[in-house]
Amino acid sequence: MADPKDMKSRHLEAEGEMNYDFVNDILFFKIKDREYDFSIEFQNMVIDIDEEKFIVGIQIFDASKFLRMSKVNLREIPNWRFNAKLENNTIEIRLDYQLKIRNMIFEKNPIIIQENKSESLRPQVVQTI
Repeated sequence: MADPKDMKSRHLEAEGEMNYDFVNDILFFKIKDREYDFSIEFQNMVIDIDEEKFIVGIQIFDASKFLRMSKVNLREIPNWRFNAKLENNTIEIRLDYQLKIRNMIFEKNPIIIQENKSESLRPQVVQTI
C-alpha cells in the first residue's frame, strides 16, 4: 500500500448547512447533498465520512459545554464555515461562525484536532462555501 504521506491532498469545496438540536444540545455541520457512508466517533463528536472518503459532517454532542456558551445563543448562528483537513494522520476541523447575542455579532473560531486512526482516509481538504 502507498505511503499516505506521498499522496497528494484531495480537495472538496461545497455548500454547507448547519442545524442545532436545542433539546439534545447537538450542533451539526454538514456538506449539502453529500451522504455519509460511515462515521468515526471520538470524545463528544462524530465525524461523517462519505463514499469518496471525504469528511462531510461533524456532530458535536453537549455543544454548549464543549463550546462554552449558552444553548440559547447556539440557536442564533447567522454565518458559519466548516473546514476540515486530513494530513499526517491528524484530522483538523475548523469551525468559523458568528453568534448573535443581544443584537451584537461575535466571531468564534474553535479548532478541533484528533488523531486519524482510520486507514481508509487519505489526505484531504474540505471547505464549505
